[in-house]
Amino acid sequence: MPDFLASGAVLDQVLPEVTRWGVRVIGALAVLLVGWLVAKGIRAGVRRALERTRVDATLVPFISKIIYYGVLTFVVLAVLGIFGIQTASIIAVLGAAAFAVGLALQGTLSNFSAGVMILIFRPFKVGDYVEAGGSAGSVMEIDIFNTVLNTPDNVRVIVPNAAVYGSTIKNYATNDTRRLDMVMGIAYTDDIGTAIETITRVLKAEERVLAEPALTVAVAELADSSVNLVVRPWCNKGDYWPLKFDLTRKLKEEVEAAGCNIPFPQRDVHLFTEAPASAS
Repeated sequence: MPDFLASGAVLDQVLPEVTRWGVRVIGALAVLLVGWLVAKGIRAGVRRALERTRVDATLVPFISKIIYYGVLTFVVLAVLGIFGIQTASIIAVLGAAAFAVGLALQGTLSNFSAGVMILIFRPFKVGDYVEAGGSAGSVMEIDIFNTVLNTPDNVRVIVPNAAVYGSTIKNYATNDTRRLDMVMGIAYTDDIGTAIETITRVLKAEERVLAEPALTVAVAELADSSVNLVVRPWCNKGDYWPLKFDLTRKLKEEVEAAGCNIPFPQRDVHLFTEAPASAS
């Protein structure tokens, strides 16, 4: 009888604890399940929203995963709270660990954040010819940490995104038209009107030169050895280099055929003869 009474007393003490912790475990499992389903639903909704807004495809899975794991983190903290665990200290430890990791990976994280900014604001896209981060070339790939370029002589250049987004970016492919900036030098003895008329005639006869904006041919500088004329026609961006090469040759030939000379640098030397000193 005493053993029976003793076992009954133990059950009276253990049963409430088992019930209490059982309820907590069931509640924790329910919170985990609901939180996981909510996180998945939010991730799917974010993906659909980003795809509708035509955000860069590289950025869609990244943002959705960040939101997904962020929601799961809050769910885990809620579960720990159910079991009576103080989450403030855990959050402080995680914050300190994240700060230490951030310091250790400062350069990598700067490339990462710059990559996110590039993907969001899109200063250039794949296929554009750009100058960025001290390099120039056609953009082949944009990822989270690096931008990959191909130079005109087919050299692959990998530029860290921090260098790209932290410097001036020149995008030569954004605008549909471009202006050629050329300089033609003629001799001081040549007729400036004849040279301007000849250059203008050549430009207007060229089909790749656009009528609008209007071209410009004008005297820009009285240089040491020549009168320099600026030649500024406009063209479609795809015609820029072929037109520049063709006009360089055509203008040289036509200006010389019109009787003008393209002088090379020269210097006039004046000699003076001194009278011999008289004999004393």
